[in-house]
Parts: sequence; C-alpha cells; structure tokens
Amino acid sequence: MYIIELALKLSPFPLSVQRKELRSAQSLYNQVRDCIAKGQPSLLELTCEQVQEKKIVVLSSEVVAVQMYEKTAIGGGVKRPGFSFEA
Repeated sequence: MYIIELALKLSPFPLSVQRKELRSAQSLYNQVRDCIAKGQPSLLELTCEQVQEKKIVVLSSEVVAVQMYEKTAIGGGVKRPGFSFEA
C-alpha cells in the first residue's frame, strides 16, 4: 500500500489518499506535482483505494508539497521519508 500525502498552505495537517499499486501511486504523485508546477489554480479531485468512500477536492494553488511513501505490512507501520518525531 502506498500513501500520497499533500501539504496545504496554512494547514498543520496533511491530506492523504492510498493506492494499492506502485504504478498507480506514482501516476497520482506525478499528476499532483504537475498541477503544482503549472501554477494555474484548478480543482484536483483525489480518491482513496483503501477507503472507497473517501474523496478529497483541493484547489491546486493551495498545495505546497506532495510526497509518496510505502505503508509496510509489518505492524501497520510506514516507511516515511524525511524526519519524524516519535515518542
């Protein structure tokens, strides 16, 4: 399972959706990245494969970052890029 996470302007919490296959996750990651690069505000609708009813619509100009990482099967953990603070 792969997680695509969006960081939004003025929001401390990221939005995320999940994809079952790497190819699908990479495609969505590239789609969001391209929307950010264009700089033209447009609506970006995302759906989640893990939670079928989960849908998110975001104004592309509000997205400041996108990341993709793999959710591991062991213990439900994640291999998350960057730094994390765990207690």
